[in-house]
Amino acid sequence: MMTIANGIQGRFICPHPTQPDCKVASKIELRVNEHGVIDTLIDAPNTVVDDMVWIPGFVDTHVHYPQHRVRAQSSGALLPWLEQTVFPEEAKFVSPAYAAQVAQEFCDALLKHGTTCAQVFSSSDEIATDQLFETLHAKGLRAQAGLTLMDQGAPDALCVSAPHAEKAIRRLVKKWHQADHDRLRFVITPRFALSCSPELLRLAGNLSEALDLPVQTHLSENLDEIEAVRQMFPDHSDYLNVYEGFNLAHERTIFAHTIHLSDAEWSRLEHNQCAISHCPDSNNFLGSGQFPWRKATQFNVRIGLGSDVGAGRTYAIRKVASSAYDVALAGQSRKTPAALLWHATRGGALAVNRSEVGCLAPGFECDLVGLHVEGAAHMSDDALFDAILFRDEVRVQSAFVRGKQVFGRAG
Repeated sequence: MMTIANGIQGRFICPHPTQPDCKVASKIELRVNEHGVIDTLIDAPNTVVDDMVWIPGFVDTHVHYPQHRVRAQSSGALLPWLEQTVFPEEAKFVSPAYAAQVAQEFCDALLKHGTTCAQVFSSSDEIATDQLFETLHAKGLRAQAGLTLMDQGAPDALCVSAPHAEKAIRRLVKKWHQADHDRLRFVITPRFALSCSPELLRLAGNLSEALDLPVQTHLSENLDEIEAVRQMFPDHSDYLNVYEGFNLAHERTIFAHTIHLSDAEWSRLEHNQCAISHCPDSNNFLGSGQFPWRKATQFNVRIGLGSDVGAGRTYAIRKVASSAYDVALAGQSRKTPAALLWHATRGGALAVNRSEVGCLAPGFECDLVGLHVEGAAHMSDDALFDAILFRDEVRVQSAFVRGKQVFGRAG
């Protein structure tokens, strides 16, 4: 892999370390040390500013590898879509050859759109999950992924018993968790409460605690889903309380969607230090509802953006940010493009507990994407943010993880 050996000069978008905002720095030179860590970011007054713009790598906080080939298939709302489209496709991943081919396609799609870090739902098959990790490792992506846990509410081919799941998880954790100096991580992954028996949820929570593993799952995406959870778990006060009851709602947990939460649930998300993956394109495509930006910002909860392929129709997180802009505006809670680019980069990194990336400053690992933005050399800062979010002709030209090129070319 090529590295940023001699530095990169140009125009950089620099997210704030903790606040949802980005600034533009022009005529800057970035240098990276031998460990892939940013060493210096200094003025370079003789730099010619052109249509190349550099931004920290995009972070996809919620995406499904085994749905790559069925993305954007319109078979209804969440529950019928799972039954008619997703489950038949995911059953194919018992074939190692099929799983390996899709893993290549999936990772290439992430990189093509500038995603350098992803949190991934894998198959429920151990071999397919191992192949996903092999491909993530070979492609140089920063990622955390997990065996999707299901033992009910799905075809038999997709269901894995708790004892079998525990053995598979322990093998995968031993091989892949914190591999390559923590570039890869294993994450405990119950599909959602409906797919898991109390025994499997209990196992998931116990392993997260015992092995210090992150957790990812779905929460309050669809009204029919919420009612089904209420009927299945009548002793729990609400959907979030199901996860709380099995020790699956903590500072290493990220919940996808969270559209229909009560005020009490929002308050407990904050108290438990959980994070959220906002998936606006998927929410629109399945008719699930609109994420309540106004409500969410009343609480101190980390928010990243997720493509949620395959209900999501694009891997491009900058386009997901554009959808998030529309959702916020419709909910009378306008978000600036600069703020949404922060959620697409640094905010996403914080949501998946990757504090080492998402900022362009000395001491941060250099995950970097080069965007060709037509006319960028003559744009104001605000116009540049608008172009990145809203224009079709923006092109990802190159991507680096820890200063090593993983896509495209440097110039």
